[in-house]
Amino acid sequence: MAQYRASDPKRESFRRYLEKTGVTDSLTSVLVTLYEQQDKPANALEFVKQQLGAVSLMSTDTEALQQEVNDLRQRCARLEDENEDLKAKLQKYEPASKDGGAAN
Repeated sequence: MAQYRASDPKRESFRRYLEKTGVTDSLTSVLVTLYEQQDKPANALEFVKQQLGAVSLMSTDTEALQQEVNDLRQRCARLEDENEDLKAKLQKYEPASKDGGAAN
């Protein structure tokens, strides 16, 4: 007779979480696809990553974020230059000292 093993509440909670979020279905689908391959790939882990889209998503996301960082750095540099120019123009129109100015 098979022994009954009481399930760990944490384990059951995690299992339900994986099912609810679709992880279990996705992994099952990828593993079935791997199982059905006539010519098994040399690197099964890489196959799983590609099937899940982790490799392409990671590189696409990384490239997009890197481009955004570069764009924001350029914009920041332009705004800093503009700020310096505006400060210099403002200094031309402000009195040299506000404390020592003549009273009206």
